[in-house]
Amino acid sequence: MKAVLNGTVLAQADKDELIRIEGNWYFPPASVRDDVMIGSPTEYHCGWKGDAQYFSARLDDGEHVDVAWSYPEPLPGSFDRVGKDYSGYVAFDRSVDVSE
Repeated sequence: MKAVLNGTVLAQADKDELIRIEGNWYFPPASVRDDVMIGSPTEYHCGWKGDAQYFSARLDDGEHVDVAWSYPEPLPGSFDRVGKDYSGYVAFDRSVDVSE
């Protein structure tokens, strides 16, 4: 599967490597392009997943703010709810096309 924004691939991995949480596909950390994605100062806390890290995409047409997020250190109880460890996996905003 691919996560694409304005023609640029932000992440790519086999579907069986992704994790689906609350309707969002989470990509393994190694599949995300660190040459395009940059950390954001935006803060968010989910009551059952923990503290999120947001990312912006720096593309030729400018910076797209907070188009992705991750839970670097999820709350341990959330692993039971999700079914596996998703630490560091990255999900994308609806502005990013995630498809096979």
